[in-house]
Amino acid sequence: MTTLQNTAGAAPAAVPSRSLWALGWQRLKRDRIGFACLWIVTGFMLLALCSWVGLIGRGWNAEVAVSYAPPTFLYQQAHDAAQGSGAKKAETVTGTGLRPEEDPIWAETQAAMKNRDKYVVPEVKKAESLTFGADIRGRDILDKVIKGTSTSLFVGFFGALLSVVIGASLGACAGFLGRKIDDFLMWFYNVFTAMPDMLLLLAFAAVAGRGLGTVILVLSLTSWPGTFRLVRAEFIKLRSREFVQAADAIGASSARRMFVHILPNVSHLLLVQFSLLMVGLIKYEVILSFLGFGVDVRQVSWGSMLSEVPEELMQGYWWQLAMVVVFMSLLVTAFSMLTDSLRDALDPKVK
Repeated sequence: MTTLQNTAGAAPAAVPSRSLWALGWQRLKRDRIGFACLWIVTGFMLLALCSWVGLIGRGWNAEVAVSYAPPTFLYQQAHDAAQGSGAKKAETVTGTGLRPEEDPIWAETQAAMKNRDKYVVPEVKKAESLTFGADIRGRDILDKVIKGTSTSLFVGFFGALLSVVIGASLGACAGFLGRKIDDFLMWFYNVFTAMPDMLLLLAFAAVAGRGLGTVILVLSLTSWPGTFRLVRAEFIKLRSREFVQAADAIGASSARRMFVHILPNVSHLLLVQFSLLMVGLIKYEVILSFLGFGVDVRQVSWGSMLSEVPEELMQGYWWQLAMVVVFMSLLVTAFSMLTDSLRDALDPKVK
């Protein structure tokens, strides 16, 4: 057992200090639920990355099956039931369902059939069923939901990143510089937050049009106020601390004090804020794409898949809805619980 003092009067042994990030990682590993959610989110990230580079899900737009091909287990059940019933097909002799003596053009049809091999167009045989079913165009729903995961995570990640950058920059300027700059930015913040979020989001989307880049820009421009308020409050609290005054005394510029001395001390809050924003922006992207203001028609996301669901449900085809709900619920739930665990792990007050 190591002692802090080897002999009487000797200086105590130095205890290695650990940073906030190291302590947070240790706390997160002790949180079983949070650590499991971290692995789930990491798995979704790897899935999205593989889809984005074309390793999986690249054939999502290929029509590989018949329209509304059912999942394999449903198709097998229906096939077994049909065989057990012993249903017999109606007897037909000609293409019109008439007997030869009843068909007035039967002889001409038989003569024309002799030359049909010269004009045969090779027909691609489409699957009668897929593992998780197909949509109205016969596209594999599994490939679509994987590609949709990539699109939604791409929008959520870069939208949240840009939103945090905007909010942190404005909040740092308002909280550190104060006075007229703070008054102006607070006035702009109050005006911006006075309008309903969804109305502002739809207005931006309607003006900017559809597209992946447009969705990212629209979501980031409408989601920065929360980060701005958080960072402004932290900068007001930290700008009068001793380490900031010491940096000022040795001649450090305002930008250096803001982004080198103060900003690292609020970086853990920005990480938690980034996680919260990412979950929220994924949901907003789904809503926008469902309403027709989201990604382009040549792309697929969870929202564009859900926009096809009402027509499918009226006909009894539920498998596309089930796949989107399972993937989206698993990711959003894991991300939300991971955010709670990160907030607890990175809180300096937690021992």
